[in-house]
Amino acid sequence: MSARSLTPRRPMSDLLDIVDVSISFTRYETGLRRRTLQVISGLSVDVRRGEVLAVIGASGSGKSLLAHAILGILPGNAEVRGGMLFGGEELTPERQRQARGREIALVPQAVTYLDPLMRVGPQVRWGVPENGNGSRTEAQRRLFARYGLTPEVERSFPAQLSGGMTRRVLLSTAVISGASLIIADEPTPGLHPEALAETMRHLREMADEGKGVMLITHDIETAIGIADRIAVFYSGTTVEVCPANDFASDGEVLRHPYTRALWRALPRNGLALVAGAQPSYDDMPDGCAFRARCDCATSACAATRPALRGVRGGMVACIHAA
Repeated sequence: MSARSLTPRRPMSDLLDIVDVSISFTRYETGLRRRTLQVISGLSVDVRRGEVLAVIGASGSGKSLLAHAILGILPGNAEVRGGMLFGGEELTPERQRQARGREIALVPQAVTYLDPLMRVGPQVRWGVPENGNGSRTEAQRRLFARYGLTPEVERSFPAQLSGGMTRRVLLSTAVISGASLIIADEPTPGLHPEALAETMRHLREMADEGKGVMLITHDIETAIGIADRIAVFYSGTTVEVCPANDFASDGEVLRHPYTRALWRALPRNGLALVAGAQPSYDDMPDGCAFRARCDCATSACAATRPALRGVRGGMVACIHAA
């Protein structure tokens, strides 16, 4: 889909636009029967230069899948439909190959992305742009000094690093590329509070320097500390996008029942849990996927999946939001 044919329900972003994206996987079952499983449906979100957009939601809501779709690293049995634009240009497979690791960088969820047989310093140096100023080694050492990584870290193998050090090395690989869009996929699991705060500070610094940051996380409280906006995913679609400061008090400003439920389930907000679970991809109900768990649900919620629309300075997919 080209930039000219793309007609989103909101103004175009200056960096990344994801509009009505759906992702499905074809697989073989008993008797060589083919089955197509749709895991993301009509998902929309955007990232702007100079901001941190936090993407939150339960496991299986499509957060990491979207990141892999943007980068073009989904498996071969995946089909992506909808609009993905980067800087106003369609993210075709060829454009993804050009941008991956250069203009769009991933801070991966798993620390195993580092080569265990290669020292850390040389791994990071590979990401320095060819037209960069100075030598690759100088660029890597300047960045390590900025992130508090000693010369000993440069000479170490990944297995010799602590979890916090490894996370900073992974951040370094993204920053050193000069990418304008950083996708940080769950960059904080297992970090002690000091390392967690440090990682979040570095992501905020990237945005303040003019980059766009997509922070994928389960940790709402950490996200609202650095994010400008929050996107909430549920069952493979976007249910709300709103300013981070809407997550306050008892959540009355939030627009979607699921977003309010996430916020009120936090210990500091009373652990108000909602019965039920996110539906599985192979048993998705008609209409709103959250309706079976929602106190606001009516018969109209089963008719069709609600479209994302503007409400009170945010976007929400709920027919009852006002």
